[in-house]
Amino acid sequence: MSTRHALPFLAVLALAVAVPAAAQNLQIDGAGATFPNPIYSKWFSEYNKLHPNVQINYQSIGSGGGIRQLTNQTVFFGATDGPMTNDQIQAAGARILHLPTVLGGVVPVYNVPGVGADLRFSGALLADIFLGKVTKWNDPAIAKENPGVSLSASDVTVVHRADGSGTSYIFCDFLAKSSPEWKQKVGVATSVNWPTGVGGKGNEGVAGLVKQTPGSIGYVELIYALQNKISFGAVKNSAGEYVKASLDSVTAAAAATEGKMPPDFRVSITNAPGKNAYPIASFTWLLFYESPKDRAKAKAMVDFMRWALSDGQKYAPELGCAPLPASVVSLETEALKKIKI
Repeated sequence: MSTRHALPFLAVLALAVAVPAAAQNLQIDGAGATFPNPIYSKWFSEYNKLHPNVQINYQSIGSGGGIRQLTNQTVFFGATDGPMTNDQIQAAGARILHLPTVLGGVVPVYNVPGVGADLRFSGALLADIFLGKVTKWNDPAIAKENPGVSLSASDVTVVHRADGSGTSYIFCDFLAKSSPEWKQKVGVATSVNWPTGVGGKGNEGVAGLVKQTPGSIGYVELIYALQNKISFGAVKNSAGEYVKASLDSVTAAAAATEGKMPPDFRVSITNAPGKNAYPIASFTWLLFYESPKDRAKAKAMVDFMRWALSDGQKYAPELGCAPLPASVVSLETEALKKIKI
């Protein structure tokens, strides 16, 4: 073969080799909960280092948005802190798999000038504050649960989520178990009609509003309180103990699922039994179609989930989340086989 003919041939050969390699690069899009965004960002980055051909992009837009985008199939996977309802699953048009990833705690954060001590809240008190029934920080209801704490007569400013939110779902789930009035008037959902207050977008938005608003109270996932250095209170659990959120107290709440985890993993662990259990705790879930259209992406995400359930769990504590119990990991590893790859 002459040099003149060899060069085009070599160029075509190089292109033929390059095309299959490029075709293996996968970009997988997901969206949803802001609650686990810190751990998911870490996971997707670490997994990409191990698998440079797999790029997982995640939009932290709130659980309601994640469920909506998954249902519209504008993303490959969704993420939520509030399990999809039966109606939402039916609207999705096919079977959806809920896979718990980590555990977290939702904490009441507050900005009360002059208060150095950790404040204490029962579920009933939090419900009355968020119902707009308690409007001053020196209200007898707050003083009763915080004896010896000097409280001012400043107004209470309630801060809640403005977007569809799994963090709201968890918080409302706890309040509904603590207050019949909350259950009747507001209920439990990722989006509710708040009786009072101002809205912030995402955990980030609520944390920012509370930090800059003296006299305010809101609710965020634990890591956002820690990262923003915002005071957060101890909450009265079902055993009558006031417990602050921590990895240990959130893990203690998950003990309630031992041997009782439902097959679809849609479970509530708010107000769980146990002296040391933090009462506003929850799993957070990734959502997948069991029969996805793109099998290559499904195969990659199943591999990612196996990594997240094993090696990935070690990153949870540094990001304010509690690792999954071994029993849950075992059940999930089996459930991954339902995803058709």
